[in-house]
Amino acid sequence: MAATSIVFFFNKEKGDKSIEKSSFDVIDEAFAIIKEQGVYPVEGELLIEGALRGMTEVIGDPYSTYLSEEEAAAHEESLAGERIGIGAEITRSNGKFVIVAPVKSSPAEKAGLRPYDELIRIDGENLDGGTLKDVVQKIRGKKGTAVTLTIYRPELNKHLEISIIRDVIPVTTVNSELIEEKERKVGYISITTFGSETAKEWAIATEKLIGDGAEAIVIDVRGNPGGYLHSVGTILSSLLQEDTIYAYLQDATGALTPLLADQDENLKFNSQLKQVPLVLLQDKGSASASEMLSGALKDLRRASIAGTESFGKGTVQDTKDLVNGGKVKLSTAKWLTPKEKWIHGKGVEADLKIDQDDLFEEHIRLISAEYVEGDFNDDVAYSQKLLNGLGYEIGRDDGYFDEATADAVTEFQVHSKVKESGKMDRQFFTALQKEIETYRENPENDVQLQMGLDYLLHLLKE
Repeated sequence: MAATSIVFFFNKEKGDKSIEKSSFDVIDEAFAIIKEQGVYPVEGELLIEGALRGMTEVIGDPYSTYLSEEEAAAHEESLAGERIGIGAEITRSNGKFVIVAPVKSSPAEKAGLRPYDELIRIDGENLDGGTLKDVVQKIRGKKGTAVTLTIYRPELNKHLEISIIRDVIPVTTVNSELIEEKERKVGYISITTFGSETAKEWAIATEKLIGDGAEAIVIDVRGNPGGYLHSVGTILSSLLQEDTIYAYLQDATGALTPLLADQDENLKFNSQLKQVPLVLLQDKGSASASEMLSGALKDLRRASIAGTESFGKGTVQDTKDLVNGGKVKLSTAKWLTPKEKWIHGKGVEADLKIDQDDLFEEHIRLISAEYVEGDFNDDVAYSQKLLNGLGYEIGRDDGYFDEATADAVTEFQVHSKVKESGKMDRQFFTALQKEIETYRENPENDVQLQMGLDYLLHLLKE
């Protein structure tokens, strides 16, 4: 039944009536043959899910996909304003499941979970052979219920048992601060994704910044993969004059529907937002709703775009429920900029072009292994890149731990005031991680942000 409903949905949307009946029969026939004659046993539900995935894959659109009930719930949770859990980031390192960090003020932090704690058991069940996805699913549960984690804490060289009560973990998508430079005040707002509460968070952040004297605003959507269309629409409406067209939706027939800036009755925005000078920061990771924001501000000459070109996703997906609890996410429209440009596969071009410092591009890893001179490993190459970026000239980043690398490691250990071993051990990796985090937290090292600030300061001076 699930397979039947989804085929009908696709054919109905496309207006193709020629295969509605015959397709159902052949799917049922293949299902029966596989179940009755196949030498490899397979559950019927998995066959149905395989058929559903196959139908979405044949479209050739990476954004049209089938989501199982579990996947659909996770997708919705990723854009929700809050989640239920313990509030800890977990990674897999050298076959071990390791705590990267507990979220501040989360149940995990309050219970005493620490970075580098290794997960051994969850509710008495060993984790051998499991995946990271399996571990996360076992930790999740209903609010108010308890989960017991058995961990190994390296610095104590002992196992501990920690009981944590699952609770609501707020998801913040907007962060802001006031930057004061050259006797001027500029607001900085970072939007990590366009979730269900993003517009509300934007209203609160902008009200505070303008109240604190911000004369201009930097909007940072670098690495923002997109999200809800209504969220970015509300934010654009706060920046544009009412009834301004900020985008078009184009359906399968080519018909255009304009999207207009409109007043949100449930949110109050500071009126100065419609006049304050703006710069938007973007990069290759800025996609979908982020590009709708930058594309509108660029076309309407409401802001200058700084950084690199964006990702290039110009389609809108609609999600339909299926009888098996799963969902189909299907591209149902293109979106165009106010000048009717389709940025799909191209991205939005930056006005102020500048590549980011390499130390901002490198993903920070949690490494629990140990390396010495003579070793060859990707973890060593990763460390060499970071050390080179921090000014420790090694001359290589291919992963071979040579004498020059050992000298750089020792020099870094002296600078960081950790044990001088010349080895890449846990103390070294922890200190290196902190050094990179400190480097990134210094806005002077963010060359894209500095270009945006310099441009705004120039406008304010004029």
